[in-house]
Amino acid sequence: MTNITIIGSSFGALTAVRELRRRKVAADITLISPRDELHYLPASIWIPAGLRDAKSLRIPLRKFFDRHDVRFVQSAVTGLADGGRTVLSEAGAHANDHLVVASGGRFIRKLPGVEHALVPCEGLAVAEEYARRLTAMQGGTVAIGFATNPNEQGAMRGGPMFEYLFILDTLLRKQGRRDKFEIVFFSPAPRPGARLGEKAVDGLLAEMARRGIKTHLGHKMVRLEKDKVVTEGGEISADLILFMPGLTGPAWLSESGLALSPGGMIRADAQCRAEGAQNIWVVGDVGSFPGPDWMPKQAHQADLQARAAAANIASVLKGGAATQAFKPELICIVDTLDSGMLVFRSPSMNVVTPRNVALHWAKRAFERHYLRAFR
Repeated sequence: MTNITIIGSSFGALTAVRELRRRKVAADITLISPRDELHYLPASIWIPAGLRDAKSLRIPLRKFFDRHDVRFVQSAVTGLADGGRTVLSEAGAHANDHLVVASGGRFIRKLPGVEHALVPCEGLAVAEEYARRLTAMQGGTVAIGFATNPNEQGAMRGGPMFEYLFILDTLLRKQGRRDKFEIVFFSPAPRPGARLGEKAVDGLLAEMARRGIKTHLGHKMVRLEKDKVVTEGGEISADLILFMPGLTGPAWLSESGLALSPGGMIRADAQCRAEGAQNIWVVGDVGSFPGPDWMPKQAHQADLQARAAAANIASVLKGGAATQAFKPELICIVDTLDSGMLVFRSPSMNVVTPRNVALHWAKRAFERHYLRAFR
């Protein structure tokens, strides 16, 4: 029987499984990942405020795998062989007829001293550590910022850092200790968040000013130290640093034989096919795709790419062509703990709503709806 192997166990990988089965693809599906859980990182922003804990955001997937007749291999991938027809892992070699690479990216940790910062999207344990440190602080300066991959400007994840920034301010005010803290936002970009649209950037910067959050923008980063952020435009003294580096592909890609972008991601086309490869499909942060310069690295975009990849695999297995292109779309709610701002962007429109309470609850409702399929 035909085998479809999927690398990864996060949003794009799981959506690929669901879409393949929804399209009645009867092939064997093998999923390879180091963990048999979905870590719902979008809600980790609420861990410091006590609205969520890490345990509730670790969703076991064994029942999901059983329900969709997936063979799960718990192992780390180490490379590819035979033009991608074999996936190499710490648990052995796995042959396939179609391969979906949905492993996600990894954060670039080349900035000197980056070990002094917490990188929130690296995992739930980091959010827990941030919560622990913040609780222990009696006051001081918290510096929060992000950067991109210098070789691939779109390879970043800045949205969560705006949320960490505004949630911190709201939380400290609720606790009655905001006056004991200074919050500084930093970025090498002079107008961070430009992918959200110019109106959104204006709104974010205005919100920072309204909340008394200082900014240090437009200066190339030099290094991080235990108690400071050093840029070409000066230093920021800090008692706690949250920093999101740019993204690149997994380390094993360098020896995979796949065509890679300057930023280290797999080159893919609008149908999610790996460039120059047969029956290899790319989904999510691991890929470098054609599209508008604002196209995001986010779960929603990974889901849209997974749907397109599954549709094309189903078509090819029936003897047809891969004609389904993914839809470029950005949608996010920038949460502030007690309200939120909606940003939507497509090739034809860019919508930014004013901050309001209902959007905070909408984000929490979406979490429940999204995770229902896996729980």
